[in-house]
Amino acid sequence: MERSVKATQGMVVTPHHLATQTAITILREGGTAMEAMVAAAATIAVVFPHMNSIGGDGFWLIVPPHDDPVVIEACGSAGSLANHEFFEGLKTIPYRGVKSATTVPGTIGGWQEALNLVDECGYKKISTTRLLADAIKYAEDGFPVSESLRLGLNVAEQYEDNTDTFKKIFFADGKVPREGEILQQKKLANTLKDLAQNGLKSFYRGKVAELIAEDMSNLGIAVTKCDLENYAAVRRTPLRFLHKTGELFNVPPPTQGLVSLAVLGMLEKLNIDGENEGEFIHATVEATKQGFDLRDQYITDPKYMKVSNPQFLLCNRMINDMVKNISLDQASATGEGKGPGDTIWMGVMDNKGFSVSFIQSIYHNFGSGIVLPNTGILLHNRGTAFTLDQHHLLSIKPGKKPFHTLNPAVAKFNDGRVMVYGTRGGDGQPQTQAAIFHRYAVQGKGLQESVSRPRWVYGRTVGDIIDVLRLEGRFNNETVDYLKARGHKIRMLPDFSEDVGQAGALVRHVDGTLEGAGDPRSDGYAAGF
Repeated sequence: MERSVKATQGMVVTPHHLATQTAITILREGGTAMEAMVAAAATIAVVFPHMNSIGGDGFWLIVPPHDDPVVIEACGSAGSLANHEFFEGLKTIPYRGVKSATTVPGTIGGWQEALNLVDECGYKKISTTRLLADAIKYAEDGFPVSESLRLGLNVAEQYEDNTDTFKKIFFADGKVPREGEILQQKKLANTLKDLAQNGLKSFYRGKVAELIAEDMSNLGIAVTKCDLENYAAVRRTPLRFLHKTGELFNVPPPTQGLVSLAVLGMLEKLNIDGENEGEFIHATVEATKQGFDLRDQYITDPKYMKVSNPQFLLCNRMINDMVKNISLDQASATGEGKGPGDTIWMGVMDNKGFSVSFIQSIYHNFGSGIVLPNTGILLHNRGTAFTLDQHHLLSIKPGKKPFHTLNPAVAKFNDGRVMVYGTRGGDGQPQTQAAIFHRYAVQGKGLQESVSRPRWVYGRTVGDIIDVLRLEGRFNNETVDYLKARGHKIRMLPDFSEDVGQAGALVRHVDGTLEGAGDPRSDGYAAGF
């Protein structure tokens, strides 16, 4: 599929068709892009639990009709009990279990802050009860298991530490549910009903918060009731980069948003036009490696960074210094990845002029694997982004925010177009963003073609002991041979693989037309009205 969809009143793209429909419904009822996104985020938290949940984190990049973009940083800090004594006897932080769920879930705080922005703009808000209605129905009555969720459950079935609560929900009959089989989450439905009736604040300072804190205490999790009470999402100024096609925006630390911007900056300096597909991929991968080095040297909780202004890391001198380390003839051995990210990216544009680029995540497949018994909330494992090395940039400390791979993107073109784009995929996010943006903005390909064309991903995944370059099977032999000749270790993937992310993009044209492109690798699509 290489034809995008177009409309004039609203446009949505998500990786699950039910979330797309939820957002479109809210837009049709006169809601803003922020409200439609909250509704879609609630739905996808229910129907895509291997990728995200209300027990995870989120990041918003919102483009108002006339003002500068604004970031909502909805990620929590390490709990007050997450000190080195908490991990006594361990050399590393586990990827699953109570020791991995050491940070406050920030997602719901982000929803609230986005709705606060609606208030500030003077719009009559749609009720929270209405925004969460679809999510509540899908949690209570159930929804058909998608192919993506089935594949995620196949992986989860191999985990030896699945709790009884987890197995009761996701393996109700003692086995992986079939694609199309109905999956219910009754406790989660009750939690969403409370949030609808008593407000999203209940997650941190209400009945839901009390239940969460009780479960966390009983399970021995490092997050306390006070940690929940003291949490609030915050607004940040986005990072920006002046590109020949326009101005690019992304989210600041503790995310790797500057890596995504730096990669595009390096491609521009290298004068990569994309006519040679192999050269384009090689240059992007090598730029990504340089970006990873920059990331690993600097990015952490801003309070602990070596530079006070992360925008400095995108200055002309820094980009030039990285470009000097790139050879267009030979792959370098530098630049280790951080691993996968089980995440969702979604985009919404409304008829009021707001555009939203949004990510919601639980980090790894089903996050920590911990489902809180009282609330049915699946907790993320973002705590594994920390290290137990007290002298490391990413050392864990109570109150410190972990490093995030999450980075929704925005472009404001010189001709007045606005583009929101992004993907799931941890280390793959900067690479996929580069592929989509460069193909659309620099190479001049269509929006849907830019998303659908074969992609690649460089970086570590769980179980790998070396870094390899993974290519979808649709690349021709000439491109594969070109990359091998430059020293890349190649692993071939299926023709359309979730390993290269589930991406999407929306464009607001100057005449008011909205254009959307979904990813055929996902269970969703773009739709407008």
